[in-house]
Amino acid sequence: MLESIFNSTTTTDIVFTEALISIVVALVLGFIVSLFYYFGNKNKKVSPNIAITLVVLPAIVAMVIMLVGSNVARAFSMAGIFALIRFRSMPGDSKDITIVFFDSGIGLAAGLGYVWFAAIFTIIIGTVYFVLNILNYGQTREEIKVLRITIPENLDYSDVFDDLFEKYLDYHKIQRVKTTNLGSLFELSYNVRFKKDANEKSFIDDVRCRNGNLNIIIDSAVVNPEML
Repeated sequence: MLESIFNSTTTTDIVFTEALISIVVALVLGFIVSLFYYFGNKNKKVSPNIAITLVVLPAIVAMVIMLVGSNVARAFSMAGIFALIRFRSMPGDSKDITIVFFDSGIGLAAGLGYVWFAAIFTIIIGTVYFVLNILNYGQTREEIKVLRITIPENLDYSDVFDDLFEKYLDYHKIQRVKTTNLGSLFELSYNVRFKKDANEKSFIDDVRCRNGNLNIIIDSAVVNPEML
């Protein structure tokens, strides 16, 4: 069942029917992986570029594998493909890098003719990826946010907000103090986590009474736990 559909993996001849099957299977499986990616990250930021790439990448990898003849050539070609994918994906999320690498593996299996092998493991690994995303596996229950408060230069920032932090937050850590407006103002940056029953608007109103109604920014972007 898991045997290659190609009669021989060493010949340089390409049979059109077998090649067409591999390409079509690669496209179908790539589309399935793209669905796992889209619906698994639907409540988060989904890159349309990655979603499209996941559809066509397995077919491209399969085509490259079929065109090269020897196992040595296949090894070098795949090493180049994976290195290129890794380089292009480095600025992105590690989950994006993982699923693109997984997508390339599907193309490799399809290009070698192991279409059933590729299909079975697409469903298995794709389902695991989808379930872990839906369950938010590995994420903290409460989101760490970035709080930026602007205060006048004559205000001592070391303990001016301590009582408010104790009332509304269950975690806070100052990350940066920056002077602005020619030194007449300070911009304080904190990593904070609100208590479950805390009201952010009430917190902002109380802070405004302390900082003279200057800028207050709460960034909802999740902070990398390794930076805490």
